[in-house]
Amino acid sequence: MPETPRVVVVGGGPAGLTAATYTARHDVETTVLNAPEPILRRNAHLENVPGFPAGVNSRLFLDMLEDQVERAGAVREEAEVTAVARDDESGVFTLETAGGDAYEADVVVAATKSNPDYLDGLDIDRLQHGSKVHVDVDDRGRTGVPGLYVAGRLAGKPHQAVVALGHGGEVGVTILEDADVPFYHDWVAPEGYFTGRGRDVPPGCEEIDEGERREREAESREVMREYFAEPHPEEPTQHPSVEDDD
Repeated sequence: MPETPRVVVVGGGPAGLTAATYTARHDVETTVLNAPEPILRRNAHLENVPGFPAGVNSRLFLDMLEDQVERAGAVREEAEVTAVARDDESGVFTLETAGGDAYEADVVVAATKSNPDYLDGLDIDRLQHGSKVHVDVDDRGRTGVPGLYVAGRLAGKPHQAVVALGHGGEVGVTILEDADVPFYHDWVAPEGYFTGRGRDVPPGCEEIDEGERREREAESREVMREYFAEPHPEEPTQHPSVEDDD
């Protein structure tokens, strides 16, 4: 794997976006390829996500995740990946899309729903769970294919947004560790927390003074006010199998 790998995340739901946020924040070139309409946009109201005591509009929540991954430095593109291949000599992946485009990556994160057909060109192990097919991974989301990781539902995780978020974050950190990208933990500390003890600030961390802390807090409050100022304009989308009475 190159010193700074190129990461392509397939899937723009909670797992994929969270994995991409972690890699992008640490200066890893990251692209998210998202097929239209993530399943979360079908949800009428998202419950059980920490930090939202009364729940949150699921489309708004997804909008915020998309904003966050772009702020981290990732590129998001609408594209349905139809095939993934890997060159055994170079280790480079080629991803083909329904629109005829092709992308190259050193690392691929598959974070789609439980249908791995687009990975047929790779030597993956599949697991059948009822009507769903998952990819066999280790406890950090690694597959048997070097450079291929699987996050969220496709890895057999429970179909809960908070679980997908957590597993996506874990896979993102695993990629950083496997690529030897300097990383301690994702933490903004008050000025002097490390340096006041004669320690260097660990990679992945930063120290900020009180003025910077207040500026960041003010920005975060303003951003959240804007998000929640008006009802979200989109209605939930229905499952494709439900007949339209109109």
